[in-house]
Amino acid sequence: MYDLIIIGAGPAGITTSVYAARKKLNVLVITKDIGGQAAWSGDIENYTGYQFISGPDLVAKFEEHLRKFDIQLQEGELVSDIQKVDNIITVKTDKGSYEARAAIIASGKSSRELNVPGEKEFKNRGVTYCATCDGPLFAGKDVAVIGGGNSALDAAIQLMRIARKVYLINITSEFSGDAVMQESINNSKIAAVMHNTEITAILGDKFVSGIKIKKEGKDEILAVQGVFVEAGLIPNSGFAKIIEKNNYSEIKINSRNETSIPGIFAAGDVTDVAEKQIIIAAGEGAKAALSAFRYLIQHKF
Repeated sequence: MYDLIIIGAGPAGITTSVYAARKKLNVLVITKDIGGQAAWSGDIENYTGYQFISGPDLVAKFEEHLRKFDIQLQEGELVSDIQKVDNIITVKTDKGSYEARAAIIASGKSSRELNVPGEKEFKNRGVTYCATCDGPLFAGKDVAVIGGGNSALDAAIQLMRIARKVYLINITSEFSGDAVMQESINNSKIAAVMHNTEITAILGDKFVSGIKIKKEGKDEILAVQGVFVEAGLIPNSGFAKIIEKNNYSEIKINSRNETSIPGIFAAGDVTDVAEKQIIIAAGEGAKAALSAFRYLIQHKF
């Protein structure tokens, strides 16, 4: 029986773990991987204390901090369910079942798929969801980035240093990402921005050779060897069936990170907090840990 189970080890989950460990709680962290979306980020210039740091380097700092404490870590496990019976919370995974007096869900988000012909067939054969991970494989090649938010702009900026040509395929009339990132792309000679454009298919034989797009009602084929899907994120909340969510499947929380189930808290991108930023996720993780600690000392059972 643990005091606290933390689901996820991205910026929110790791910060939660550190705060909980400092309160001398008996903590179990269950996660598929360490770092979450932050590990996929390229250049980070808006995390306080670092004028510039890469996503993987920041995650390494997080993990170093985490491992300074006596925290049990179950890495490589996928959570499938969470239940609460008689004040005991049970978390089930693909490898086991664990019990605690309180839990914090910090499971983040995962990439939204395009659901177009060719996407599944060419996954890991030219179709990728992580520019930081796979960008170097496309050195000197023509690539397409699908999306118009910060994640798409970040991917494009990373790829502009590697690829020969970078097409940005954005279904809306303008980008929604930060102005400073848009400026970097607009000043690039190898980036081609295509607004009001929809990708309708991914083409190829053994590997990706092109994409089919629809722009202003007209079909067109672009010859590319890589497709980087950055079309938004989906909350990893499917296992939390007993907890109230909004229309976007984000877990609803109050200012104390409390969910609809007493004793279960949530933090970071999996919640309905308005902005999805690394620094915000970390701050929400700290709040969730303090709220969970308060709950535990107020409920002796």
